[in-house]
Amino acid sequence: MPVRSLNSSVIRWPGKKEVEKSLKKWTEELTKERDDVIRVGYFGSYAKGNWGVGSDLDLIILLKKSDKPFERRGIDFDTSPLPVPTELLVYTGDEWCKLKDDENGFYSAVSREFIWIYPE
Repeated sequence: MPVRSLNSSVIRWPGKKEVEKSLKKWTEELTKERDDVIRVGYFGSYAKGNWGVGSDLDLIILLKKSDKPFERRGIDFDTSPLPVPTELLVYTGDEWCKLKDDENGFYSAVSREFIWIYPE
């Protein structure tokens, strides 16, 4: 029986369960190495369930404190073990509380879709 080849590529992209499992493992390792992590969570397409090929993981880490500027904090975290590209936002607990107070800002826009995985 003749076999026909596909004329197009077949692309597989990690689904929510696979990404969340990897993220939980990554978070376990992170919290073993660092005692300044308050919370870890994600938002965006994986949290809403509308991810697709090429979707990244929008990840938030809350720290007890940081002396580094906001835009430099993500450098301290190796997200390469995660199966998809990651957009990492690192806030201190105090900064996060201030974001909550801004009714029209970032927090209010995404607060309904946050999924916190640490602490459980």
